[in-house]
Amino acid sequence: MQKKNKAKRGHWIWVCLIPAALLVWWPLWFLCTGALMPEEELELTVGPALGLHNGFATWHILPTWPTLEPLLTLLLDTPQFFVMFWNSMEQSVTQVAGQLLVGAPAAWAISRLRFHGRGAVRGLYIVLMLLPFQVTMVPSYLVLRQFGLLDTPWAVILPGIFSTFPVFIMERGFDAIPREVLESAAIDGANHWHRFWNIGIPLGVPGIISALTLGFLDAWNAIEQPITFLKSPQYWPLSLYLTNLDTEQLGLSMAASLLMLAPSVLVFRFGQTYLETGLAAGAVKG
Repeated sequence: MQKKNKAKRGHWIWVCLIPAALLVWWPLWFLCTGALMPEEELELTVGPALGLHNGFATWHILPTWPTLEPLLTLLLDTPQFFVMFWNSMEQSVTQVAGQLLVGAPAAWAISRLRFHGRGAVRGLYIVLMLLPFQVTMVPSYLVLRQFGLLDTPWAVILPGIFSTFPVFIMERGFDAIPREVLESAAIDGANHWHRFWNIGIPLGVPGIISALTLGFLDAWNAIEQPITFLKSPQYWPLSLYLTNLDTEQLGLSMAASLLMLAPSVLVFRFGQTYLETGLAAGAVKG
């Protein structure tokens, strides 16, 4: 009887999960099929929703006339796309590298060093992490203007390097390291630096990779910071390229969105295991 009840519960769980999974995958399917549709078909299907003509918006599960024209136009006839793509790569990778160099030692100090005011420093990091960009926008703008960094890539890179969220994630990873291992290393004569480099970094890899994965995704998809601090289109990341496409370039928008998604998917796929391990370790420690 219990087995039958469990089977029924499992059946209803699958019945509920399948529609939810379809809803999650639908935007991605919408994007993939839209990138293979000619401009005329896109206007017929989603044109009414965009006010291009009267009627009802519809969508085909598969393109009626599949074509690679939007992708080829983007790759061969749109140099601006590649300029902004490499701007995004430069800004995102530099931010992630800086977060590793700055955030990892800071997280280790907060996690493992005992000093006066440690609790206040940790609390300050948490408060700064919770503040939205709208709150820090004006102070950041004034500081960047004072240093002459406005309208340069560093106006986006430097605030990202000193972000507090990666420090918080790395700290939770370092907290999961057994204290006995560090005490044993201290007895053998290892100083703070050796313990950080030879024990903290190898054992804290899940937390570090988790922080860097989330940091890359945040930097890659950033819109508010670039649009506030960068005025010259030559420095714009790819996220601002999509905002400047009009309704007459639906196919180009679909293709650009699909290609913009690729680096995020690859980075998340690489860091997924570490992300799950790091967050689980932090949750257990917390």
